[in-house]
Amino acid sequence: MGEANEIGSTPMTPRPASVTPTPPISAPPSQFHSPSLSRSPLLSSADHIQPANKTPKNSTPRIRTPRFITPLGSPIRRALQLTRLDPHDAWLPITESRNGNAYYAAFHTLCSGIGVQALVLPVAFTILGWTWGIINLTVAFIWQLYTLYLLVQLHESTETGMRYSRYLQLCSATFGEKLGKWLALFPIMYLSGGTCVALIIIGGSTSKMFFDIVCGGTCNAQPPTTVEWYLIFTSAAVLLSQLPNLNSIAGVSLIGAITAIGYCTFIWVISVVEGRLPGVSYNPVKGSTDVIRIFDVLNALGIIAFAFRGHNLILEIQATMPSDEKHPSRVPMWKGVKVSYTLVALCLFPLAIGGYWAYGQLIPKEGGMLTALYAFHGQDTSQFILGLTSLFVIINAVSSFQIYGMPTFDDMESQYVRRMKKPLPWWLRAIFRAMFGYGCFFVAVAIPFLGSLAGLIGGIALPVTLAYPCFMWLKIKKPKVFGPSWWLNWMLGVIGMALSGVLIAAGIYVIIDTGVEVSFFKPH
Repeated sequence: MGEANEIGSTPMTPRPASVTPTPPISAPPSQFHSPSLSRSPLLSSADHIQPANKTPKNSTPRIRTPRFITPLGSPIRRALQLTRLDPHDAWLPITESRNGNAYYAAFHTLCSGIGVQALVLPVAFTILGWTWGIINLTVAFIWQLYTLYLLVQLHESTETGMRYSRYLQLCSATFGEKLGKWLALFPIMYLSGGTCVALIIIGGSTSKMFFDIVCGGTCNAQPPTTVEWYLIFTSAAVLLSQLPNLNSIAGVSLIGAITAIGYCTFIWVISVVEGRLPGVSYNPVKGSTDVIRIFDVLNALGIIAFAFRGHNLILEIQATMPSDEKHPSRVPMWKGVKVSYTLVALCLFPLAIGGYWAYGQLIPKEGGMLTALYAFHGQDTSQFILGLTSLFVIINAVSSFQIYGMPTFDDMESQYVRRMKKPLPWWLRAIFRAMFGYGCFFVAVAIPFLGSLAGLIGGIALPVTLAYPCFMWLKIKKPKVFGPSWWLNWMLGVIGMALSGVLIAAGIYVIIDTGVEVSFFKPH
């Protein structure tokens, strides 16, 4: 492992007048390859920075002293303490490969940004109607794109030279280790492990549907049960998860992105081409009481907010890129994000608008557009197209499993690296990832009603996307008080936290009002 360049300034040594003085060697103040991301051991307590002495104007150029010289209680010192808790990043799957580029960023962001949760967007329109549905979808898209931009800019600091390669690391450095973990640990773990459980349920159920379409009643073989389909899907995901690091799954993310665009396009194009169903109505659904109406609106807002995902992976994706003072990683990262979210918009807006136009109030609440496609057009649509759409959903689910599981893989392996001070052996890595995959399979089978709690848990995880980036920007960048940036981030952060609170309340109300069908080990 190569040794990292130490960040520091060497004081000038007095020399005789006859000898030409040599400029001191010093790292630039914004050394983006931070100690925590090097292949060398961590900074020890003996590592410290000495300021450079002032030199005569006619001798050598003046070297800027790095802005590490701060009081012990400063955020920079706390950041350095944070790096000591994350040893040997070069041995961990998120940061061990740094040859990423804008293309890889686009693949990962697109694969993680589009999912089957977007297929239920027309359900939100049945509550909000045309005008408010389009307005809220547009505002949510711009809002989450702005917070994503903040995360990209916060990944690396030109003042301290730190790179925050994980969302939890940035949150802990901003709010303090204890508060940062309290705020972000559960939401991030849910967005990683919980999403993988949901992908197993979606992938297994769609695999069963794909089998029925392909066989069409002509197969004599006994079809696998739902649990067996879950197991087949999980085994495929675990096998693919043996790819070592985040950069190594760039091709997998590309395939996942292509299939996501493919099934989204197939579904909305078929729905629009087939035309509106008879008896379609666009009048917003209104509950029998004011309380029910309010919670219906909150549920619709939650559906729109949950359609955008992947913010918990942005810093991890950016960490796979090389970065230095002249070529910071935020430049190619933002290029990749702009391309990927242009495609995300081209998928989500037609799905929402075209789906609501085609089905109106008849859109199924469970499954949304995918269920509507098979329920209303299963007989008059080519079986090849239906089968290909299902296959795309399965492939996208397997691909998304890899990138959403990566933060958990990274955390599991970091526990070993911290204790043993050496890289994780390949065979132990395989065991860890298999344990995670089949652990998610067990949860999917044991608690099939987990989806009924999605609104409640999703409300808890919502600040990761809409609120925390604004507060972290205020704390780290310190914009001018009462300036436009200050007002904007405070407003978005407070509204994001308030929206999270009301969605949690709405989730609790729905559970109490409608109940949850508890059926352990009985997946449908």
